[in-house]
Amino acid sequence: MKALLSAKLTKAEKSWILYDVGNSAFTLLISTIMPIYFNYLAESAGLSEVDYLAFWGYAASISTLLVAIIGPIAGTFADNKDFKKPVFVAALAVGCIDCLALGLAQQWLIFLIIFIIAKVGYSSSLVFYDSMLGDITTPDRMDNVSSQGYAWGYIGSCIPFVLCLAVVLTTDITGLSMAVAMMIAFMIVAAWWLLCTLPLLKIYRQKHYIERQPGAVKASFARLGRTLVGLKKEKHILLFLIAFFFYIDGVYTIIEMATAYGKALGLDSTGLLLALLVTQIVAFPFSILFGRLTKKFRGDQLITVCIIAYFGIAVFAMFMSKQAHFWFLAVCVGMFQGGVQALSRSWFAKIIPPEKSGEYFGLMDICGKGASFMGTAIVSIVSQISGNVSAGVGMIAVLFIIGGIVFRVAVKATPQDKKG
Repeated sequence: MKALLSAKLTKAEKSWILYDVGNSAFTLLISTIMPIYFNYLAESAGLSEVDYLAFWGYAASISTLLVAIIGPIAGTFADNKDFKKPVFVAALAVGCIDCLALGLAQQWLIFLIIFIIAKVGYSSSLVFYDSMLGDITTPDRMDNVSSQGYAWGYIGSCIPFVLCLAVVLTTDITGLSMAVAMMIAFMIVAAWWLLCTLPLLKIYRQKHYIERQPGAVKASFARLGRTLVGLKKEKHILLFLIAFFFYIDGVYTIIEMATAYGKALGLDSTGLLLALLVTQIVAFPFSILFGRLTKKFRGDQLITVCIIAYFGIAVFAMFMSKQAHFWFLAVCVGMFQGGVQALSRSWFAKIIPPEKSGEYFGLMDICGKGASFMGTAIVSIVSQISGNVSAGVGMIAVLFIIGGIVFRVAVKATPQDKKG
């Protein structure tokens, strides 16, 4: 993997990027194999397709809500000198251990509870990981490094995914039960996630921080409170967070619910998994492309293009009924997924105080990083009320309209020297 990374990147940047490679394996598992396995457990318990999709959406929403509470507090605490790495390791441990535990769950409700805890660990680790960006690179390199992280994360996660796919789809040949095959799959992902993190744990040093004070926990709460009150004076940051809340909710809802939606429509499981593998492959070059395009276009212009594209994707999803439609959707998502994620991350890193990066990225995580609270809840509620999953998915388009409009207002309010 080391040879694959660009020689122009520093050792610290490469190690940081490798964590994207590691955690992306868990992300891919969530959006592909895991919903299918949950469907298997749900069907065994007699749950309907509508309830299956709804409960999966509710679980994703609960995990996001928990991180929304934990993220800002833990992120503020992590901004204290030498605190960021320990809290990052704690979140990583929760994610990896519960990823292994998912392989032991045989009942759908227990599976969902463990999934929620694992998702909280994973999402919390991203708060600290994203906030490390300012420590491992310089502002002029953030767009490229952030894009490289997503790009290599997409392509690198295909390695454990293919191994998991081989185990799960060959049970008829190997004689393994679905439960044992999934246990092996969860073990592969947890091991990959942990191993890819080791270089970052070895090299990372916190450069931007708040000096430790007596009563660090109490001081962290006080500092977070002052920041929340002060956001009304930082209009460009507040508006960006509002915009991000809407448009990234739409993005992560599509990622989170894609396989579950396809299964609810009765599409072939193998075809769904292979199509989402194509999404990862397509996302790799397009993520790098968006990073390079920042040399000719401003990040806000490229983010706007991605939001418009996702609006079209959400509208198209309403009318999806065939396997070929899902494949087309998978390619389109791959083209813009990395760009909107990476550029949003680097744009935010540029406009916030670097010494408070953990605190601010904790606030950013409320708005949807790692999961989607409002989007998954909307899809679940509308699907159950209407009895039509397509109607629920179509509501995602509204999120992109609101997010796009507020984002352009945020850009106008951003000081010129912060735009890069």
